[in-house]
Amino acid sequence: MTELSTDWPHYVIGIVIYPGMTTLDVVGPQTVFSGLPNVDIHRVWKTLEPITGDDGMVIVPDTTFADCPPVDVICIGGGRRQSAVIDDAELLDFLKAQGDQAKFVTSVCGGSEFLAKAGLLEGYRAATHWAARPLLAKWGVEVGTERVVVDRNRMTGGGVTAGIDFGLTVAEALYGEDIAKINQLLMEYDPAPPYDVGSPEKAGPELIDKAMQYMAQTMGATL
Repeated sequence: MTELSTDWPHYVIGIVIYPGMTTLDVVGPQTVFSGLPNVDIHRVWKTLEPITGDDGMVIVPDTTFADCPPVDVICIGGGRRQSAVIDDAELLDFLKAQGDQAKFVTSVCGGSEFLAKAGLLEGYRAATHWAARPLLAKWGVEVGTERVVVDRNRMTGGGVTAGIDFGLTVAEALYGEDIAKINQLLMEYDPAPPYDVGSPEKAGPELIDKAMQYMAQTMGATL
């Protein structure tokens, strides 16, 4: 049996969190990243005060923008209330500064809109939540429909649950296929959803229309 190498490089990962985010956008990748062999993970916001996501879950940042070291991977997710902070200059400046020197510039779901507004997706393909694809395209981004889009050092995931697929893609880029596969196995990530309607390509126009109505009626905000 071939033994695993233990000569693992060290990486610093910064996950940006903010009020109104969808917590699963970052909890999925965080779960993958926390299983990697030699990483420091920073959950970053302006302050260290607890943050409430759009689902009511509370997450506490451990690093501020001011104190965050240069990161190898910068990551941000989306949220039903991201519009409240999408034009926040301090947030966009932080993303731009980190993204300009990071090994990988990444996002999940509507987080790609932040990257676009920070000027980090010009000339790149990127993914987002299916309902936000027209919005991302308005920023001149070539929008991909894959669950994870990789364009050079930009890695972007589709909506919400794509964060796990995205995290495993980043894991492979950092540590190779074996480590990514081991983490998938240890997470027992073997999806078998009860319905095969998890993308607009599979759901069909009638269900998409109902889903858009449902979002408007119950969420009260755009992605």
